[in-house]
Amino acid sequence: MTTGVVPIIDLTPFRTGTAADRQAVARQVGAACEQIGFFTIVGHGISEELIAEMAQISRSFFDLPMEQKLDVRVNRTGVGYVPLQVEALAASLGKRTPGDLKESLNTGTDFAHDRWPREPAALRDVYVRYFTAVNDLAGTIMRIFALALALPEDYFADKIDRPLAFLRVINYPDQPEAPEPGQLRAGEHTDYGTITILRPENVPGGLQVLDRSGAWLDVRTVPGSYVINIGDAMQYWTNDRWISTLHRVVNPPRDVTGGTRRQSIVFFHTPNDDTMIECLPTCQDAANPPRYAPVAAGEHLRRKSEQAGTLANKPTM
Repeated sequence: MTTGVVPIIDLTPFRTGTAADRQAVARQVGAACEQIGFFTIVGHGISEELIAEMAQISRSFFDLPMEQKLDVRVNRTGVGYVPLQVEALAASLGKRTPGDLKESLNTGTDFAHDRWPREPAALRDVYVRYFTAVNDLAGTIMRIFALALALPEDYFADKIDRPLAFLRVINYPDQPEAPEPGQLRAGEHTDYGTITILRPENVPGGLQVLDRSGAWLDVRTVPGSYVINIGDAMQYWTNDRWISTLHRVVNPPRDVTGGTRRQSIVFFHTPNDDTMIECLPTCQDAANPPRYAPVAAGEHLRRKSEQAGTLANKPTM
């Protein structure tokens, strides 16, 4: 088993190649999911122009005065603006830490009723177009997952046709003042669903993942790529064959207090609310029985989110 590596995988052969090409990509993805639970993809098919639109318009939102951002403060469904230090992601693992040094703007699948800011005026249009594109990419990755797990390629199709998908753009401000002891940009945690699709920036104070040797690895991305990781739902489905890896976002070094603002565009994918997460047939046998009790995807997501403070005690405003 390898450690210390977040592989780069080109999805182009899966998207445009032969059946053998598709199987080859699935084998690479399956190995990454077993070894570290993270991988970087290129050849994903989402335009750099759309990604640049998302980055620019999101930065414009975060630059607004606080009172304008609070006009769409997060509601009990987790949609809206989350101010600095409201969440503490390590709490999802039962750990008590100061609030994370990040703010975010979140939207779900109910575009007609989600909380959209008045400014920037074009934000809703850009977010909906991006959401649609990255949700399609999630569907492609789930097809790859099915092949990697020796299942029919469309095995997950009826389990993700009404996904609990969630788009979050996160702003990590510069840190002119030292954080509190134990305070990070985002505390260590695992993700809750099936797939996380992340477009980060390479600036000081970035993403780290914990490999199986217990070492924290810095994740540096190549141009045009996404970082992909699996969440708890896939670990439960695969009976621990695949791992939902601990990760965090660390603070920049104290001698670099400016130029460290970081923005991440994150898409969280979870199956349909009523989909039961239970051991897959190809991940169990007499010597390896199911390790987790079945749980509905929506219930699992709500429990974990409430622990982290994503949904609990938020004013609806």
